[in-house]
Amino acid sequence: MSARVATTFPCPRCGTGIRRVKKPGRLEITCPRCRFLIFDYPRPCVGTIVIKGDDLLVLRRRHRPKRGFLDYPGGFLEANESLEGGARRELREETGLRLGAMDFLGIYWDQYFLKGFGAFPTLNFYWIGRWRAGEPQAADDAASAEWRPLATLGRRGDRLAWKHMRDALRDARAWASRPAQRVTGSRSIDQRPFRSRRTK
Repeated sequence: MSARVATTFPCPRCGTGIRRVKKPGRLEITCPRCRFLIFDYPRPCVGTIVIKGDDLLVLRRRHRPKRGFLDYPGGFLEANESLEGGARRELREETGLRLGAMDFLGIYWDQYFLKGFGAFPTLNFYWIGRWRAGEPQAADDAASAEWRPLATLGRRGDRLAWKHMRDALRDARAWASRPAQRVTGSRSIDQRPFRSRRTK
């Protein structure tokens, strides 16, 4: 037996209102009119963690979902864009900052909720690097940009927007604490990342 989830949204092919239908082991999205099938794959997201001395750059979200929560610079990967290129674009769009060489930090699972569609899985790819110049200016989806102490971020009631942020924060602390940490060049995700963690 199947159960409907979420409300209707338009079919990308014919515009008919469709719903995601929960079936054993999967969610199915099929248009009842044109029979267009949408596979409910994870959506790739990219982000950058910027370290300045003992601080880490966070943004306060301007829009729903999670408006007012803390977030790292990042967002959904665009078509025909490399993962690192997308992370750099998001950092530039949201803060105006550009970084030199970065390390690949890890891959983290999470989920995102869209009104009228429901929750879907996200696969989040993160890079990390050290600030060199410029002051972040909140733009695009960010209401503000703040430097927060790396050691205490996520404590004392800080509202982090996504569950995976705590694992990325733990990995960022480990990265920053390594002796004589220097970024010497971007690390390809085809190579072993600094750390990769699967979160639910």
